[in-house]
Amino acid sequence: MRIIGCDLHARQQTISMLDTESGEVIEKTLAHEGETVREFYAALPKPVLVGLEATGSMFWFLRLLEELGIEYRVGHPAAIRKAETRKQKHDRRDAALIRRLLEEKRFPQIWLPTPEQRDLRTLLRHRQQLVRMRVMTQNGLQGLALSQGLRRGAKLWSQAGQRELNSVADGRLQPHAARAVAGTASGTEPALAATGSSSERAGRAASRGAAVVEPPGRGTDHGAGHGSLLGRRPAISQRQAVASYVGMIPSEHSSGGQQRNGSLSKQGNPLLRQLWVEAARAAARKDARLKQFYRRKLVQKGLGKAVRRMYKLLSNGLIGAPCGVPFPSSRLPVLRCLFPLARRSLPPQLPATS
Repeated sequence: MRIIGCDLHARQQTISMLDTESGEVIEKTLAHEGETVREFYAALPKPVLVGLEATGSMFWFLRLLEELGIEYRVGHPAAIRKAETRKQKHDRRDAALIRRLLEEKRFPQIWLPTPEQRDLRTLLRHRQQLVRMRVMTQNGLQGLALSQGLRRGAKLWSQAGQRELNSVADGRLQPHAARAVAGTASGTEPALAATGSSSERAGRAASRGAAVVEPPGRGTDHGAGHGSLLGRRPAISQRQAVASYVGMIPSEHSSGGQQRNGSLSKQGNPLLRQLWVEAARAAARKDARLKQFYRRKLVQKGLGKAVRRMYKLLSNGLIGAPCGVPFPSSRLPVLRCLFPLARRSLPPQLPATS
């Protein structure tokens, strides 16, 4: 068997390869040009185990190893570096360190999403960028309309409001500014619609065979987003762990038997947290019971706390199906009342979490 520690970079990789039968160690640098990397790994006799640090440019290399039938493990960079006590750091030492950790069975392996989940994540991030661009564009156009004495609020985005905005721009702005306003008003919508449909199709394909809870007013975009961003990690086995991963638990500074809780920590995945907020606002618009709950909390707690209570409530129904977390039995009546679309996805009896 051959154990390979790989220090991967964008242009080259340095390897330290151990032959367990002969004890021979080979150190080599491979340039990422042409078929050099493929030819080297294809010529190695099986079995082969490759270890590398997690980097943003590693996925092409992982696909290559999968095509060649080579086993690989991806490790946490900080944990790998902590295993080295010397202050000398270069590529050959890093590759040798990874190979030594694999040999001693101390390699800090991390969980990796599937290729389908990675593709869906890319679509969701691109969609979120388009949503931000649309919000910035709408805010700018609202400011432009207010500066010209046009106060329509949300009705500005209707067809009548758009015609009125274009007429105001044509009559009071320079020609090039009027053309810019007309193009900006409809520029992000086609791209956002296309990305949304693509992410929905990818979400349905990635979640095929699994129960995905669809919140009222939304499709599988948010449910499959939860599945792709959470996955099926062994560490996330309880609802509290999921809330901590998303940053939905309060910050805490307790000492001497006195507990002090602050605001939400917001540590974790910001994209998943934004999807929860989107789902909460959409559900408050589409579902009558959720709208009543949201308006009551809006009067009692204010806007920010009302939105947080909404996506806390939605999270109880959205995190269970994609990652296999059991729902507490005390929440089932509320979930079945608030999620009529998800009744078929919830089992009749669910064990309570500790």
